[in-house]
Amino acid sequence: MATDWKKKLTPEQYRVTREAGTERAFSGEYWDHFETGEYLCVCCEEVLFSSSAKFDSHCGWPSFTEPADQISSAMALGRRASQENSKVEDRLDTSHGMTRVEVVCRNCKAHLGHVFDDGPAPSRLRYCINSASLKFRSAP
Repeated sequence: MATDWKKKLTPEQYRVTREAGTERAFSGEYWDHFETGEYLCVCCEEVLFSSSAKFDSHCGWPSFTEPADQISSAMALGRRASQENSKVEDRLDTSHGMTRVEVVCRNCKAHLGHVFDDGPAPSRLRYCINSASLKFRSAP
């Protein structure tokens, strides 16, 4: 049975995750949130990012250097780890007259945001993620 996303999600969460929308910069709940814990997919609750990989990129969206399941992996060598077992999946996005790399939840295919190669060392990646696609769980 398919999930009825419109019943489970708020209108903004639905627009972002199921219709590949983007929230306005500096408007989301987590863009300036730095509590210790994990960021889960708002749709399926998979753990996607850790607060240990979050940084302030001054872009207005939550930014991470790597997915939670890739921390201390090949990123330490300055290159991306294999995505075969990652909780996030990259896709080519040519919408809006641009070529970007979209990031989706591998489990439920929710649109999360985009990944750029202008992040800090060692990964040099910036996972620019919509707050509306995330749910936060504090560390115990």
